[in-house]
Amino acid sequence: MWYWLFKYVFIGPLLRVVGRPTIEGAEHIPKTGPVILAGNHLTVADSFFLVLLVRRRITFVAKDEYFTAPGIKGRMQRWFFSSAGQVPIDRSGADAAQSALNTAVSILERGGVWAIYPEGTRSPDGRLYKGKTGVIRVALETGAHVVPIVTSGSEKVNPVGSRMWRFGKVHIKVCEPLDFARYRPLRERQCIVRAATDELMSVLYTSSGQEYVDRYAADVKAAS
Repeated sequence: MWYWLFKYVFIGPLLRVVGRPTIEGAEHIPKTGPVILAGNHLTVADSFFLVLLVRRRITFVAKDEYFTAPGIKGRMQRWFFSSAGQVPIDRSGADAAQSALNTAVSILERGGVWAIYPEGTRSPDGRLYKGKTGVIRVALETGAHVVPIVTSGSEKVNPVGSRMWRFGKVHIKVCEPLDFARYRPLRERQCIVRAATDELMSVLYTSSGQEYVDRYAADVKAAS
């Protein structure tokens, strides 16, 4: 219930005024059944606009810091991210990545929509970075199609490093679904998983117009 109230009553109207969001290619998202939405990641606002514009309920796997802050502020933050379709995952342990993938698999096995940013974190400078292979591992395990999502304009509405939102125009482009079924018989081979991941990132690169960097965004952030 809170998800739909968040979308249509509490936050949705504000997002429409601030971001004037539009979407194209929404027909590429299946109306039923498991599907993975894999997009570029410019800012935190990407997730909120995606939830607003896609008719189906979307679930993200988010870091548990969003859900564990103390006090009234922490409770409000926990409600906000839960209402936006995000579920917490502990990323501090050695098996954190596998735990996140297991959660994603369970979402898809229930016929849901799982959204993920293959770069693993927000772009530090607006460029598109090397994709991590988790999204493809889940796709090959579940057989779910992967729908590339390209968001533009959100970095102007919600600039990185600023707590203040600005008026702008957000656009979401939904690309044609990618079917990686041909890779499933060889899904245990790392080179195959890497090749499929690069195929996905190539679509995001071509559709977004962003400059591509063959490095992980997290490594770039750590080195800065």
